[in-house]
Amino acid sequence: MLIYNTTYHVTFDEASNFVIWIHQVYIPQAQASGLLNSPRLCKILSHRDEDSECFSLQFEVENSARLHEWYVKNGESLNSEMVKLFKEKVAGFTTLMEIIEEH
Repeated sequence: MLIYNTTYHVTFDEASNFVIWIHQVYIPQAQASGLLNSPRLCKILSHRDEDSECFSLQFEVENSARLHEWYVKNGESLNSEMVKLFKEKVAGFTTLMEIIEEH
């Protein structure tokens, strides 16, 4: 099992709108494919910026092939929609992690 994580830096003036959009649009559309599961949105507390807040959006995905399938079918369009809505007020980067051990 893999964790697909995207860390977002969001300007303070758009942070609440961003969180609403993630909950109402991004997560439901990402899950509709059936390829991404167990969404988790976290506020990052260890990185404080004067003009932005940071969030981590995580999904579980079976393998990298299924993640690629989701990205081609759904992810690209969701990211394009996010850029149209929030422009330069949101920046993100992704990390793919493998679960080694759970307790």
